[in-house]
Amino acid sequence: MRHVVVVSDDGVSVPLARARVKEIARAVLRAERAGPARLSITFVSRRRIAALNRRHLEHRGSTDVISFGLAPDVAGAAIAGDIYIAPEVARRNATAHRVSLREELTRLVVHGVLHVLGFDHPEGSGRDASPMWQRQEQLVARLTRRTRSAA
Repeated sequence: MRHVVVVSDDGVSVPLARARVKEIARAVLRAERAGPARLSITFVSRRRIAALNRRHLEHRGSTDVISFGLAPDVAGAAIAGDIYIAPEVARRNATAHRVSLREELTRLVVHGVLHVLGFDHPEGSGRDASPMWQRQEQLVARLTRRTRSAA
């Protein structure tokens, strides 16, 4: 086992193939030189992500991505994490930022994987200038450029 990534859709429509989602997640793990990892990426409804947001983060309303990283209990153990993404919220964000939905979903997969790996960013105005955000955007540019050139 090097990088195991499981993708499910919880009944919502996702305009990104499961194989592509796995490829994106594995590309981030490789770029960050992560050791063994097990990730679960689930695409959920706006309602479900709002419930997760309220229950686990004590925030009201829906969000685009939530990540839960499980710290390895021994040195060298696999990194493990669960990532939840709401395509409906991603669609709204893509429109607001004038990017394609596929690019925004790529961004959310990258963002979730970086959080599982221990990256963090401040909330509010410093968010876009944070090292995590800058790394995220580098990876998104690299991954979306590859997709465009392959099309």
